Amino acid sequence: MVVEVGARLRYDGRVWTLAVLEGARATLVSDEGASAVVLLPYLFADPSFEAEGGPAPGRVPPSGLLEALPVEVRDRALAWQRHVREVETGFPDAVGQGAPREQFDPATRSLEQRERAKAEELTAAGWAASTATVRRMRARYRSEGLWGLVDGRAVRERSALGRADERVVAAVRQVLEEQRERSTGTLVRLRRRVGWLLKEEYGPGVVALPPTSTFNRLVHAVADGQGLLGTAAQRRWHASRPTPPFTPTVALRPGELVMLDSTPLDVLAVLDDGVTGRLELSIALDVATRSICAAVLRPVGTTSVDAAMLLAQMVVPTAMRPGWDAALSMQRSVIPYERLIALDARLEQAAARPVIMPETVIVDQGRVYVSASFVSACESLGVSVQPVPPANGPAKGNVERTFRAIADGFSQYLPGHTGSDVSQRGAAAEQDACWSLAQLQELLDEWVIDLFTDRRSSFTCSELRRFIDYMFVTVGLGALP
Repeated sequence: MVVEVGARLRYDGRVWTLAVLEGARATLVSDEGASAVVLLPYLFADPSFEAEGGPAPGRVPPSGLLEALPVEVRDRALAWQRHVREVETGFPDAVGQGAPREQFDPATRSLEQRERAKAEELTAAGWAASTATVRRMRARYRSEGLWGLVDGRAVRERSALGRADERVVAAVRQVLEEQRERSTGTLVRLRRRVGWLLKEEYGPGVVALPPTSTFNRLVHAVADGQGLLGTAAQRRWHASRPTPPFTPTVALRPGELVMLDSTPLDVLAVLDDGVTGRLELSIALDVATRSICAAVLRPVGTTSVDAAMLLAQMVVPTAMRPGWDAALSMQRSVIPYERLIALDARLEQAAARPVIMPETVIVDQGRVYVSASFVSACESLGVSVQPVPPANGPAKGNVERTFRAIADGFSQYLPGHTGSDVSQRGAAAEQDACWSLAQLQELLDEWVIDLFTDRRSSFTCSELRRFIDYMFVTVGLGALP
């Protein structure tokens, strides 16, 4: 845009005539006879400035977006650019070398004839372009440049909801949210509830529901990834997840954070009365080293005493059992055994399970872990109790993942394995059960020391050094050399 003397301008809510240009100053005169002297940079930057009768401001073509298009779409746009240039100038490129082809020579053919010739040429090449198509592409090229020649279907924003009525979409979202905590129902029930809601809000027959198949696709488009469909347990699990980005639980030294939790063990055992039954597993997991510091098996129904037993097992060495391999003893580990045994004689027959004094234990809202007896046991040891929010499994994801490792590496190899739910249970699981509670407890202790702790040996040397340094400080040996 060129602004010169005599131009009509809009500025500060009034119409002015540019009377004098002197350096960077402009003298403006209004129709009422008022005058003003304004600096040009200030005038041009003012939001109310506008030149009357001038050309529209030029648009910068989004050429950078062309690189993000598919190759075939970009090549077709460049091909259209050559065709449009040939219709308008006679030359397919900007250089214009040589002589134009006869049917596109502006000196002998009119614009209409050139458009018709180009349409015939493109039709013969299989493009199926009419004269109106050529004329439309010329107009788009003049207004938008190369970007105007891009196939609009390639750059059109698509929505997973398609062209669905926004009122129907809002009703589907509302009904899905309302039934998040309810028992699982069918899509037929959901469709009827959406219809009732639309009838209540907008009146009978005002908003029509789409056909059943279309409605079902709409429901999945709204609910997928939001945890609004699936079983009731899946919906509750999704609702309990924290808002991303997730913050992992970090502990820098052994015992700083210890997670306690209980879960049913996927194994049937022979109880004291000779009847087979399910067991419940309670473990204490050190977050810093990912070590299982204690594991207790009990019949279903863990009590606060069993939870206190976890604390007792953590702070005392585990004795070697008859039949265990000598490689499982602490004497064969990398810990400075000779110096430690001089301070605590119990380590002479101890197994190589870490002895960690917890500083803070993380528990869920189960009545066992918030009971007065368990809290009192923690207070007597100087341990802080940190409950996680109710029904929030991801808040103690480390121990939940450890339960999965125990199920994959220990439970499924035992006779009487039941699987995680009834649909995975074999027909003869009760007949296969042959181990007693005490035998399973000993097998689990050996597995934790032999396989689970050995699996942790692949972790970094810094974790091992932190653990050894912790042991040095705990037993009063000073800092690790």
